[in-house]
Amino acid sequence: MAARKDKADGAGVPGHGGDGAEVAEELTQVVAYAAAIDVAKGSGMVCTRVPGSRPDRRRQKVWQVGATCGQVTALMDHLRAEGIQRLVLESTSDYWRIWHYLAEAAGLEVWLVNARDVKHLPGRGKSDTADCVWHCKLNERGMLRRSFVPPQAVRDLRALTRTRSRLAQDQARHQARVEKILEDALLKISVVISDLFGTSGRRFLDALVAGERSPAALAALGDPRLKATRKELEEALTGRFRDIHATGIALHLRLIDAINAEITALDEQIGQQLAAVPGTAPACSGCGLIGGGHAPDCDDLGILLLGLADRLDEVTGIGAVNGRAIIAELGTDPSQFPTPGHAAGWARLTPRSRQSGETARPGRTGKGNRYIRGALGQAVMTAAKTDTRLGAMYRRIARKRGKQKAIVAVARVICEIAWILICDPSARYQELGPDYYTPRSPARQTQARIREIERLNPGKKVILADDDAA
Repeated sequence: MAARKDKADGAGVPGHGGDGAEVAEELTQVVAYAAAIDVAKGSGMVCTRVPGSRPDRRRQKVWQVGATCGQVTALMDHLRAEGIQRLVLESTSDYWRIWHYLAEAAGLEVWLVNARDVKHLPGRGKSDTADCVWHCKLNERGMLRRSFVPPQAVRDLRALTRTRSRLAQDQARHQARVEKILEDALLKISVVISDLFGTSGRRFLDALVAGERSPAALAALGDPRLKATRKELEEALTGRFRDIHATGIALHLRLIDAINAEITALDEQIGQQLAAVPGTAPACSGCGLIGGGHAPDCDDLGILLLGLADRLDEVTGIGAVNGRAIIAELGTDPSQFPTPGHAAGWARLTPRSRQSGETARPGRTGKGNRYIRGALGQAVMTAAKTDTRLGAMYRRIARKRGKQKAIVAVARVICEIAWILICDPSARYQELGPDYYTPRSPARQTQARIREIERLNPGKKVILADDDAA
């Protein structure tokens, strides 16, 4: 009986966990006055739950509201009069925007939540009424996570940068179509020149559209700096180019030129909008003056101050275009992501752990924000070609685990660096050099060289022996 009592009390049981460790937990906030809206395109089902006549009672109302500006504005005024503490919206397509923006303008605390967190559960009816009631119950119990919705200035910048990204994708599609037409015409221009739409490539295409068919005359249009010889150009330009091919190429070239003009105009608008975003202007950490200057009594008069986009441009591979895209997607509010790891996790650049019993394995990173992942992917591929710390990191991981994992790993590092620069106006990127990952101790350098030699010589083993002559 004594043994049973000890077991019941947890004493003498090996591995029972001891006294336990204190961990930091986010307190669950119980909302007394809660509301939720199940969003659709033309209407929304609204549910409010407020205290009832007794402590164990809740007064619940459910009704439908049209998704017009006037009706939604009247609804937000009513919710504010009811004393609603927090309103929850499900992120259904783009239909949530009118509800979120007008609730934000009315001064309500509004949360946009992921549909995955409030999905339909077995045993509960699937209807708009049941869904909005379920959302409201989760809201009042504090069982939802808030999605990131940036302020209006960042949203406007994001609209411009995302439009630019789409235009760049459309431009790439038209360029691919031109290459397909050339393949149909049996011309292999892109084999002998690196950029089909560069100076020489564009000369070839314009001449073909204008009616020139002689391979020798076309090859003479090539720039002397091309690596391809005149003979190689003539062979690549020999084929069966017909008028139907000229018509298709001319169409795509006009579209490419129009898109280039729109991208140039967008870049100017993005620069103007970027100046209106708080936290992007140069700021002195010594005197606190914003705008790129220093106070007369500042101790840092000799330090050149750069804006946020310029400081991001210093990071290997990012560049001006991708730097603006990163600002538009991450925002400039440090409270949104407490640590750089949170920003990388939000972009789905960190693997999720999956454990069941004794089995633990890393899960997939997930899809994440396609725009910031696209900008970071371009930065990685640019940095991979450089003799820098990020380039060395990419080649090191790609050699061991493959290119895709290397892209995600380096993109995570660049994302964390970008978030540090966003949070600290005085931070500047410092290049650590390609030798950053080189082992420092002679023993580790020797082991690394031996592994490299054995990798280059399969089936061979390197053995170090004493030099008798020495």
